[in-house]
Amino acid sequence: MGENRSSRPPTPPPESPGMFEQTFKNIDDILHKDAGCTSELDYTEQSSWLLFLKYLDALEADKAMEAELEGRPYQYLLAEPFRWSRWAAPKDANGKLDHNAATTGDDLRDMVNTRLFPYLAGFKQRASGPHTIEYKIGEVFSEIQNKIQSGYNLRDVIDLVDELRFRSQAEKHELSHLYEAKIKNMGNAGRNGGEYYTPRPLIRAMIKVINPQIGERIYDGACGSAGFLCEAYDHLAPQATKADDLETLQKRTFYGKEKKSLAYVIGIMNMILHGIEAPNIVHTNTLGENINDIQERDRFDVILANPPFGGKERKEVQQNFPIKTGETAFLFMQHFVKSLKAGGRAAIVIKNTFLSNTDNASVSLRKLLLNSCNLHTVLDCPGGTFQGAGVKTVVLFFIKGEPTQTIWFYQLDPGRNMGKTNPLNDTDLAEFVALQATRADSPKSWRVDVASLNSATCDLSVKNPNGGEVVALRTPAEILDEIAALDAESAEVLALIRGLV
Repeated sequence: MGENRSSRPPTPPPESPGMFEQTFKNIDDILHKDAGCTSELDYTEQSSWLLFLKYLDALEADKAMEAELEGRPYQYLLAEPFRWSRWAAPKDANGKLDHNAATTGDDLRDMVNTRLFPYLAGFKQRASGPHTIEYKIGEVFSEIQNKIQSGYNLRDVIDLVDELRFRSQAEKHELSHLYEAKIKNMGNAGRNGGEYYTPRPLIRAMIKVINPQIGERIYDGACGSAGFLCEAYDHLAPQATKADDLETLQKRTFYGKEKKSLAYVIGIMNMILHGIEAPNIVHTNTLGENINDIQERDRFDVILANPPFGGKERKEVQQNFPIKTGETAFLFMQHFVKSLKAGGRAAIVIKNTFLSNTDNASVSLRKLLLNSCNLHTVLDCPGGTFQGAGVKTVVLFFIKGEPTQTIWFYQLDPGRNMGKTNPLNDTDLAEFVALQATRADSPKSWRVDVASLNSATCDLSVKNPNGGEVVALRTPAEILDEIAALDAESAEVLALIRGLV
């Protein structure tokens, strides 16, 4: 049934936060030197699969210990040759790395590539269901590969990862913060890294306004690195005072979908480090689902999301939606409205051009939102909120099931230019959260009656009556993009007409 854990060396005391941080830095330094790893994205990906296997080892050790104390056998998930404590970090009688048993160089790299990864990928077929830890193992190792080309570099990284501990909540908390920092660095590194990182202060403010409760199902259909789900877990965890509450948070609260392999893997790892053992994240293209197929059982109490900016979807994807548009975020908006329960609450980040675009899809989408939901709050975010994205955004807060009567606008103004050295912080959003509770008027906030809007366009780019800017000021590039899109749409219509003549 597995090795005797009573002889397992005692867990060393947790490293100081400084040591955890230094370990992560040392890992990145090694990967930087490896020919197979070329960017911050690669460093995070490769760290992730090693952290995942180290985490599994800690999880199995805890479960085996628990079984031993209860006098029952424990069935290990992984066969003995593929356990971390066997192939990665075998120990001698003193609990030190057994150099005679530990492989390195080409032997280690070949074992990982030809035996370990295929074995772990096979869990996907062997698992009893998609929400099990076995299935997640299979998914993760089906989607990524070992990019560390030097077996000696791989050995050095393994030795560093082995120093990390997942045994206490304090250790997991520290590691989760460091992992979040890695994800943030990916966003700063470019190469579309920004899609992995929504500023955490903005997420926390959105969650405070939505105020999810234990027992509610929370969903992000474009979850990326799972920042929304992790922060929602941190918000709810202190409220979990009963065993049933903890089980509810573990198994029946957080749901996500993600299309891209790397983001999927990082999202799973991020949730694990935050304390979710088997995250309910599915690797799929959310927009590939026809929204008419969404049933009541598929709907959620809370939706928190930041769908991709500026994506363009093919016509076969657009066919899944009543409002046809190539704009990825606009298709996600339709998906979110459909996926929300009656009375359900949502907070969605979207480009501010959503408020004012004049194309048919934008107008139709605004009408859909205003008629089927109560769009009670719009948070206007300044440029620089999303580092490297170069777009202005708004956050839409709405409740499904009743039409919008009044919208409360808040114009966020931190009083400084934001960037890598001056990012958004929680203090910047404190006034918004405080005022939103009563939707109070202030120099930065005001209310608009929907009845006063232009009924033909439902243009929401309304001016701050207290002297602020127009909410949705578009850049020349955005205006030119819209003109180009309208020209293309016109050309398509003309071609159809000519074909009929």
